[in-house]
Amino acid sequence: MAAFKEIKKRINSIKSTRKTTSAMKMVSSAKLHKAESMISNMLPYAESLHRIMEALLADNHTKRQPADNVYSGALNRERPLRNIAIVVFSSDSSLCGAFNSNVSRKLRNVVDNYRKSLADENIFVYTVGKKVYDAIRKTIAIAKNFENLAGKPDYNVIADLADLLITRFESREIDRVEMIYHHFKSAGSQSLVNEQLLPVAFPAREAREKRDYVEYIFEPSREDTLKALIPKSIKSKLYAALLDSNASEHAARMIAMQTATDNADDLIDELTVEYNKSRQQAITNELLDIAGGSSM
Repeated sequence: MAAFKEIKKRINSIKSTRKTTSAMKMVSSAKLHKAESMISNMLPYAESLHRIMEALLADNHTKRQPADNVYSGALNRERPLRNIAIVVFSSDSSLCGAFNSNVSRKLRNVVDNYRKSLADENIFVYTVGKKVYDAIRKTIAIAKNFENLAGKPDYNVIADLADLLITRFESREIDRVEMIYHHFKSAGSQSLVNEQLLPVAFPAREAREKRDYVEYIFEPSREDTLKALIPKSIKSKLYAALLDSNASEHAARMIAMQTATDNADDLIDELTVEYNKSRQQAITNELLDIAGGSSM
């Protein structure tokens, strides 16, 4: 009888857990739908902005432009690496599978690689999300943590961070800025990306050669246009990375909760079969005892 109660107790406990995981899956699904909507609304603007900037920089690399119309700003200028800033995106909460552990592992690998040539005080890490901050704060110095930004993306906050990075890059306090985040492809596919944000890379030679050039008349000048356009592009890329990470988090949590729910269903089925077998065996034993007693 005690065994029956124990199995029944386990079944009820797993059913209760299953209700929780099922509810969390539906919540994550709703949040993912909202995050996908935010990405789809923002992506056309970001892509158009980047395409225009890339076109102007591609023209900048040709001989078609006169010397006084060539952009020579600091944001696209490569220089020897003495200081680096890394912006890493994770989540503020758990129960999303290996989402946060993969980010932390990637950050440690990147930092360890830079430690071969740079001192710790020359590596500045900006964390977006409580989980990666908690995971690495004892081994890697954190320049600043944005704890409430991962769950509630805010363009103004990310724009302030971009302005800070741009200012530090222009003043030569940092020589490169990289981002580590999950790129959202679909609900079932998210890839971990390590991408350079600063200095802004010129388009590849192949892309420049394939491009059909058009003569533009600029008012103001090409240089003034790029001075205004490049910071906006950097802000949009940083914000896009935040939205990508946010959508990837909800997708990872939805999949993790679906897996947990499926595992709970399987375990409930196994325990139910075990309970029925034990109950049937107990009834059979009681019948045998009664039959044996009556024959005596």
